[in-house]
Amino acid sequence: MGNAVVKIFGMPNITEAEVDPENNSMFLNGTQYHVNQLSWEPPVSGTIYGVLLNYQGAFHRYREQMTHSPYNEPPKAPILYIKPINTLSGYRSPIPLPEDADELEVGAALGVVIGRTATKVKEEEAFQYVAGYTVVNDVAIPHENIYRPAIRERARDGFNPVGPWIIKKESIVDPDSLDIRVFVNGKLAQKNNTKNFIRPVARLLADITEFMTLYPGDVLLTGVPEQAPLVKAGDHVRIEIEGVGSLENTIVHEADCVKGAVR
Repeated sequence: MGNAVVKIFGMPNITEAEVDPENNSMFLNGTQYHVNQLSWEPPVSGTIYGVLLNYQGAFHRYREQMTHSPYNEPPKAPILYIKPINTLSGYRSPIPLPEDADELEVGAALGVVIGRTATKVKEEEAFQYVAGYTVVNDVAIPHENIYRPAIRERARDGFNPVGPWIIKKESIVDPDSLDIRVFVNGKLAQKNNTKNFIRPVARLLADITEFMTLYPGDVLLTGVPEQAPLVKAGDHVRIEIEGVGSLENTIVHEADCVKGAVR
C-alpha cells in the first residue's frame, strides 16, 4: 500500500488516496475500487520531458552509429525531447494509430514528478525535489533517426498515456531498482529493470538541472528500454512498474477516436 495523488473524471480537484499498486486498486472515501471501476484523467499537469538512450541496451544499440557523422561521438549530456500537451491521455484512454502508420512502439517509462523548483540540483540532494512517480507509455511511430527531434514520430495526439496515479516518493525505496514489464494482449512482451539506467534518477536530475530549470508538476521520463514491443490496432497494452502501478490502454485507429474516446 502507498499514498498517491489521483485525478478522477468528474472530480474537480486532484485528490490524495491510499493505493495498492500490486492489485491496481485504491481506497477513496473509505471504499475500495479497482482501477477499472473508475474513469481516470492524467494525474500530471506540467511539461513532460523524455530522455533518449538512458538504458544501457538502448545506448549500446546506437553506440557505433554515434561515432560517425553527424554525431562523431557519444553524447556527454542527456538527450531530451518534449511530449507536448496534445499527447497527454489517461488510464484506459485509446491510443490513436495514425493513418500513415502501420504499427506503434510501446515506450514503457518511469515518470519522475517534480515537487519543487529545481535548478542546479546536487546529485545527493536530488530526491528532495521529487514529489513521486507514475507509469508512462511514451508511444512512438517506429523510427531510427536520433539526430533530429522525432516530433512527427513522438508528438502525435494521444501518444503519452500517464497514470493511473502519482505514487508519493516515500512509497518507493529505490527508483533505480524497479522491474518494468510490458504485456500485449495479456502476453509478456518486454521485461527490464531501472537498474539498467545509464544515468540513475538522481544523476539525471542533477545533469538536466545544470542547464535548465524544472518546475513543480513537470514530469521527467527516465527512458525507454531497448527492443520496444510493436503493436497494432486492436492490441491491448499493459505496462507494470514495480511498486508504482499498472497502466492499460488499447490501440485504436485514429479515425475511430474522438478526443480520447472511441467512436
